[in-house]
Amino acid sequence: MLGAGGAGLARGLRAVRQAWLRGSRGRSVVLARAAGPPGTGDSRRWAGLGPGGRGLSLSAAAVVEAAPRPVQPYLRLMRLDKPIGTWLLYLPCTWSIGLAAEPGCFPDWYMLSLFGTGAVLMRGAGCTINDMWDRDYDKKVTRTANRPIAAGDISTFRSFVFLGGQLTLALGVLLCLNYYSVALGAASLLLVITYPLMKRVTYWPQLALGLAFNWGALLGWSAVKGSCDPSVCLPLYFSGIMWTLIYDTIYAHQDKKDDALIGLKSTALWFREDTKQWLSGFSVAMVGALSLVGVSSEQTAPYYAALAAVGAHLARQGSRGEKAACLFQVASSRSRAPDPVSV
Repeated sequence: MLGAGGAGLARGLRAVRQAWLRGSRGRSVVLARAAGPPGTGDSRRWAGLGPGGRGLSLSAAAVVEAAPRPVQPYLRLMRLDKPIGTWLLYLPCTWSIGLAAEPGCFPDWYMLSLFGTGAVLMRGAGCTINDMWDRDYDKKVTRTANRPIAAGDISTFRSFVFLGGQLTLALGVLLCLNYYSVALGAASLLLVITYPLMKRVTYWPQLALGLAFNWGALLGWSAVKGSCDPSVCLPLYFSGIMWTLIYDTIYAHQDKKDDALIGLKSTALWFREDTKQWLSGFSVAMVGALSLVGVSSEQTAPYYAALAAVGAHLARQGSRGEKAACLFQVASSRSRAPDPVSV
């Protein structure tokens, strides 16, 4: 009986397979034509086709594009389509939470989740504040002219209301922490509000960004331990600031011509041809501060092995910093309209 049943099941599966092939042959041809000839590299061959023939994707930009059209400008205002900034805000929090964990234990997943949510909201709030302050400047630079406020997709009043909503939700996350951390977190709001103005008054706006973006290095530890340990938190905070000076100085080189024309300042304009030397100095300071963190928190060999890898990466990045800056300039000039800046 088992043999007969198995033979019947096999016949049934063959019949289903043949029917599916007959019914799907036409669809296969259509999909093949939509994907184009082999070797074209069209991602639709791998992702499939969505509504309207668009490729299905789980990238942040694709998720924003798939959102209802009235919502998209607000998501772009939060930079949800460009999540790298959220990671740069979140990572110092994870460093601190990880270091505060008990020896041999994983970091507190609840805290990691709270801080991840807070990073999305506060990065969005920071971008909203930045675009509100810079709306007139953004209109004069091709790279930023399509930002929602500068492009007129969102009014200043609506962006202010949206900012209030983001800050309210972020406050809800902050209130999940202890009282010390609530006060410490609230103190960072001044940095978030004033950072966008720094490019008008100093050549070191990247330093102001570092002070704001690495606040989580202090807050993560206090959220777990109840208060900050200066011997660990301060060098960790300092190392994060050095890291921000490294990556944002390189990034600032793509806008330095436009910045000079419209009167904005940056470390890229200040360092000029000495950028590589400055980046090397920041890298040494970062690794030194992280070494001090390891000693203060009694870390073991795996920490220093990871730190050695970080140092090697920074050395490689520093040796390519000048080249990266040149590439940013070339990419920026190629994407620029004939006369995008009106002074």
